[in-house]
Amino acid sequence: MTQTTQIVLAKRPQGAVTDDCFRIERQALPALGDNQVLVRSLYLSLDPYMRPRMTELRSYTPPFELDRPLTGGSVGEIVESRNPKFAAGDVVVGMLDWATHTVHDGRGLRKIDRDAAPLPAHLGILGMPGYTAYHGMLRMGQPQSGETVFVSAATGAVGQLAGQLAKLKGARVVGCAGDDAKCAYATRELGYDACFNHRSETDYGAALDKLCPGGIDVDFENVGGAIFHAVFARMKDFGRMVMCGAISEYQDSTPQPGPEKMFGIVQRRLRIEGFIISDHTAGMGEFVTEVGALLKAGKIRNRETVVDGLEQAPRAFIGLLQGTNFGKLVVKV
Repeated sequence: MTQTTQIVLAKRPQGAVTDDCFRIERQALPALGDNQVLVRSLYLSLDPYMRPRMTELRSYTPPFELDRPLTGGSVGEIVESRNPKFAAGDVVVGMLDWATHTVHDGRGLRKIDRDAAPLPAHLGILGMPGYTAYHGMLRMGQPQSGETVFVSAATGAVGQLAGQLAKLKGARVVGCAGDDAKCAYATRELGYDACFNHRSETDYGAALDKLCPGGIDVDFENVGGAIFHAVFARMKDFGRMVMCGAISEYQDSTPQPGPEKMFGIVQRRLRIEGFIISDHTAGMGEFVTEVGALLKAGKIRNRETVVDGLEQAPRAFIGLLQGTNFGKLVVKV
């Protein structure tokens, strides 16, 4: 009988997530049933969308259950299988428990080549965050040569690829990030034309007027709040606002109001569209082929923060919500 170490949701947060929202448990797993597999976790992805799942508010994914393991995108190895689609030794990517081992029915697991790319890449640049950037920027934002594109959270798991894809289309790309080192990385390594520190900058509107004097054609929105409001006021006619996330608002107990002069959407003929990447899984093969080739050719770069040890996942997740990570955040289980 396999023993697993798992992290469960101990309580729902009221405002900011705290350490006591989590609890580490050790538990014996049941024997496998028909079509089940036992998966040993290798890497766990930590992502902002997990924060809304910690509450019982209406969202696009069901909330995590109290006293049950949290789940997240993971890379793991099949240890034992009673499912004809998988064999011991297969490396898979899919949703697994925040745990060392998970009993899984196999649905949603996808076999990957362990030698095709470093395993954490399948949770970042070649995984859900990368596909989010690809779909949102290229299929929705559709940046054109000479246009101005703004990406909030420019060096995050999604933003770092979104900005590079816009640059490859010939756009001028401006971003914001949470410290000077991240802004330097955005301009020196990712190819951003400019980036401002949204923690030290007190007047977002003035910063955008300086860096985007002609206005903004495409906004790839990851942060929300005051930054989104400032960008909205500077969108050009026929601009596209791709609403990917709003991490600055996830821990608010009271929803923030929308930006002023919403009739500007009509006057400037703006398109504002939100999306959930799980609605678009059919197009992921094209993304992996295209971005994988760009990565192999050295035309795009990515950065990861790897935290060692499952027990560190709660603190790492809290840090993610505070912006302390650099690039894609994964836990080496």
